[in-house]
Amino acid sequence: MKAVVFEEYNTFPTLKEVPEPTPGSGEVLLKVAGAGCCHSDVSVFQDYTPETGSHTKPPFILGHETTGWVEEVGPDVTGFKKGDAYIVYGPTGCGHCPHCVAGQENYCSSAATNKSLALGLGRDGGMAEYMTVPARNLVPLGDADPIGAAPLADAALTPYHAIRAAMPHLNGGGKYALVIGLGGLGQIAIQILHALTGATVIATDTKPEALAKAEAKGAIPVASDEHQVENIRKITHGEGVDAAFDFVGVAPTIAAAQASGGPGSRVTVVGIAGGKAEYDWYSKPWEQELLGVYWGSIPELYDVANMYRNGQIETEIETYSLDNALDAYHKLVDNKLSARAVIVPHTKA
Repeated sequence: MKAVVFEEYNTFPTLKEVPEPTPGSGEVLLKVAGAGCCHSDVSVFQDYTPETGSHTKPPFILGHETTGWVEEVGPDVTGFKKGDAYIVYGPTGCGHCPHCVAGQENYCSSAATNKSLALGLGRDGGMAEYMTVPARNLVPLGDADPIGAAPLADAALTPYHAIRAAMPHLNGGGKYALVIGLGGLGQIAIQILHALTGATVIATDTKPEALAKAEAKGAIPVASDEHQVENIRKITHGEGVDAAFDFVGVAPTIAAAQASGGPGSRVTVVGIAGGKAEYDWYSKPWEQELLGVYWGSIPELYDVANMYRNGQIETEIETYSLDNALDAYHKLVDNKLSARAVIVPHTKA
């Protein structure tokens, strides 16, 4: 079968023929419907080294945002019917620590010694015609479109987890939420905030077209310029936002999130750009929290899938055939995509 393979550090992936996988004990073979191209993939093949990428050691098939149809089940697997559509939960933990038992493999206690981070991040993923998945990592999609659902595995699950964790700051009337960075995750975060809270959503980015999309989703747009924080605080009547979500993660966006928050607010850094945060006693709001998050849990992916089926989340995608997958990655690297690229090896079960 054809697959997009990460073969060497600091090297662009290749499209090549590889053996079709066979499901082992406890596994399901999926006929891949869609596989999303994510900036995390770019970090893997462009930035990681043997020292920094010890959990993503090549070679392996990329693709950690995947949906597909059941093709075959392995030994000891029951309850799955051929042709049914599922979304893949990516993180792969040890399976037996308290976090993994609770479905939080993204926070596995053995993460430092695990051989991989996730399906598609250290272990073969879904950027191929077929993939094998542990049965417990499959979340049903029902009759929802599996191709459009592919990005939900990360681009919706991660903001959903961040927002759920911040809910104590957004419960009640008159709350304000700030979304910084209006790419795929930020646009979905706006939809999740509207679905879960009554908060007024403020959205900021450097791109006018991204701000226009956010405004169409019901957010108040604020340009990312020298007046950004001042304008955000005007909208909140000087009080500051109750929760800020930074989907970029560079030092200036983290600083803007901190400066836009009010006393007791929460700043969640979701973007993995590696920016450093600063603190001093005199300028930061009292009792402001600052934390980072990583992906989400299996139960939360069930919630995301339900929201997608119910029309509370919509995805914006550009589809590419598997033969053109490398073109999609080149456009991602060059920042020339207008929506999430989804690789479509098959159009039906």
